Amino acid sequence: MKEFKKYYIIPETPDQVYLALVTETTISLWTGEEAKMKEEINTEFELFGGNIVGKNLAFEKGKQLTQQWYFGNDAEPSIVTIKLHPHKNNQTSLELKHTNIPDADYNEIVEGWNDVYMESLIEFYS
Repeated sequence: MKEFKKYYIIPETPDQVYLALVTETTISLWTGEEAKMKEEINTEFELFGGNIVGKNLAFEKGKQLTQQWYFGNDAEPSIVTIKLHPHKNNQTSLELKHTNIPDADYNEIVEGWNDVYMESLIEFYS
């Protein structure tokens, strides 16, 4: 199992970025695909038309989101934690930490974070 951690600058305030990560309608707008999401602990979610699925573990309004991402029957949960920090000029420094990524999926997951998930979110606000 591997871990991925990276910071991204999003050209919007932390409160707005948080809403874009937890509001079903807004997620569909920036991903361009159907999403299922509720800002409730222990609810299941689907992003990018079901290509990403998991369970919501914790929310801290405007600051943090923690999710478990599903990868088949792996013994250890794959945990995604997104922390939002204020950055200069009303921007957000988004801190991503994704733990327990299956070795076989690591390169694809990192590419997905960089080239799809975060790129789509940044373009939404650009």
